[in-house]
Amino acid sequence: MSAGDKIENAAEKLGGKAKEAFGNATDDDSKVAEGRADQSKADLKNAGENVKDAFKH
Repeated sequence: MSAGDKIENAAEKLGGKAKEAFGNATDDDSKVAEGRADQSKADLKNAGENVKDAFKH
């Protein structure tokens, strides 16, 4: 996994956490769900990249 991919995935996860926190602060359930979805998407991307890396070596 390249450093750029790691940074991009970390930024997406951080953005998801921020959305979730904003949703919790404003009682906006859709923002909470959106934030959690963004975090899950970033986690899946990381897992996919880790699988790719495992087959490279």
